[in-house]
Amino acid sequence: MTEKHRLRVRTVTFGATLSDLHQVDRIERNIAGLKRARERFNAGGYEVQTLRIAIAPLIDRMSPAQRDAALLALKRIDALLIEHGVIMSLGPIGSPDGDDPSLTAWTTHLVRETQSISFSVVVASPERGVQQHGSRTSAQIMLALAQALPGGLANFRFAAAANIPAGTPFFPVAWHNGPDSLAIGLEAAGLVEEAWSGEPEPNRAESELKRTFEGALQPIEAIATQIAASESRMFLGIDSSPAPGMDRSIGAGIEKLLGVPFGSASTLNACATLTAAIKSLNVKLCGYSGLMLPVLEDPVLAQRASEQRFSVRDLLLYSSVCGTGLDVVPVPASTSEATLSGLITDVAALSTRLRKPLSVRLLLVPAKEAGELATFDSPLLTSCKVMKID
Repeated sequence: MTEKHRLRVRTVTFGATLSDLHQVDRIERNIAGLKRARERFNAGGYEVQTLRIAIAPLIDRMSPAQRDAALLALKRIDALLIEHGVIMSLGPIGSPDGDDPSLTAWTTHLVRETQSISFSVVVASPERGVQQHGSRTSAQIMLALAQALPGGLANFRFAAAANIPAGTPFFPVAWHNGPDSLAIGLEAAGLVEEAWSGEPEPNRAESELKRTFEGALQPIEAIATQIAASESRMFLGIDSSPAPGMDRSIGAGIEKLLGVPFGSASTLNACATLTAAIKSLNVKLCGYSGLMLPVLEDPVLAQRASEQRFSVRDLLLYSSVCGTGLDVVPVPASTSEATLSGLITDVAALSTRLRKPLSVRLLLVPAKEAGELATFDSPLLTSCKVMKID
């Protein structure tokens, strides 16, 4: 089996600093470098799914009037991104100093006027701890975005970010700080199934997984190091989070170890075992480097959620020993702002207490209530019954 079939490079992410949003030439240079990086990985037998640019935050420093004026520049950038098949993250957009009543309406305009731009709001940071005003703002944005595009899909491009470090390659929380950089994210859920195929011995599961991941990731690290040198960028590392795909399920991989459906007793222990392995790899790591459980991106997880084998609160519990928080979880768009804000604050508190990066990306489904089947007009998302926030 070739490396191309064992895993995919989910993202090659370049980090860049812009003095303003009119520096289109810098964006063009980043796009050209990303294409060269893709060619290097392709030559090594790897499929590269996406090319991404994460910029140093600019929007969070703007007044409402400046932000409104920036929409035109962002539309121009978006057209360039679409032309070249690249996506971009603005990083955190909210002011850290308090509520901004006009921000929610601005994000609605942004998602309607662009297609390739993601963004986040900080709800916890090492400097400030839990930021409840960020949770409230995030909840307001999620509710507004649920109505901004058909099917509530605008929320795919937004997340509440808790203690997310610069250089994380995964969107929508990616942001940049410092010298131009390179970070890699992988679609590697298939490696978990490979490592735990057959009947894995529980006391050897962690070491088997570590061995499999190191064998697969070290060649990728070597290519990325070469790319960084040739592009004059700092190589930040690989986010070892084993992201799933429609044909590579992290839920199925965990069930190989469990021997029972995901969500059953001992699921927490399996999540902890997996996380311990991928955080101890002998490669340079960055970002989350933890277990991802994106419900709508994983057919097995979506099936188990539809079977009510786990709840949103269970996902929060699993986050205490694994990776990213709550990711693409389908919930009713009728959920109240107070409930959403409270859930986001819980994730922020967990992130702060455990000193780990977590995020909240919820898919608020219009016209659907808990228990009803939601379908999405996106090849990236699978059908799933809507979950209730208890």
